[in-house]
Amino acid sequence: MSWDYIVTLFVPLIQGAGMTLAVFAVTFILSLPLGFCVTLQLNSRHSFTHWFAETYVYILRGTPLLLQILFVYFGLPLIPGIGPYLTFSRFTAACVAFVLNYAAYFGEIFRGGLLAIDPGQYEASKVLGLTRFETMTKVVIPQMIRVCLPSISNETITLLKDTALVTVIGVAEILHYAKTEVNRDGTPFPFVLAAILYLIINFVITFIFKKLEKKYEQ
Repeated sequence: MSWDYIVTLFVPLIQGAGMTLAVFAVTFILSLPLGFCVTLQLNSRHSFTHWFAETYVYILRGTPLLLQILFVYFGLPLIPGIGPYLTFSRFTAACVAFVLNYAAYFGEIFRGGLLAIDPGQYEASKVLGLTRFETMTKVVIPQMIRVCLPSISNETITLLKDTALVTVIGVAEILHYAKTEVNRDGTPFPFVLAAILYLIINFVITFIFKKLEKKYEQ
């Protein structure tokens, strides 16, 4: 197997890696704040808001992500009346499904982080005269992030691997190109190259989170 052949295989995979990273980045950037909003609703004293957040988390965590991707891309446009307004491109549909799904998971992670904070922290903040906003931003959220970082790291790595699911609706990411090359050449070697790409990206993500964890441990 020549190096020229390997380069020929690798070039499309690199192109697919760009799409993989795009889905990953959009999902990560949008699902984290949305997940925190879900956490706030789960802790809400308003019964309807709390019930709605619990139902959202239950449905999104209780059904396969693959099914959600298919539903957003193929199912939403079929809804009577509003279907035409819910017709998305392949990339947008993939991102919508991923953001909604991972917001539910991050919401539960953040909720666990909040529960881990000593209630005395809230009382101490009140004694010091901090407002509710100052308590959340200066006391609660920094501690919550420190507690949640390992779980967020694991979920982020899972997110990267899950991006391979978008190939089911024709998004041209790493696995899409690898499958095309395997079918064309009749060799499984492109899958090996795809695995190497995933491992490289995972290494970078893991390295970044390790640095963050060390920073918050100080």
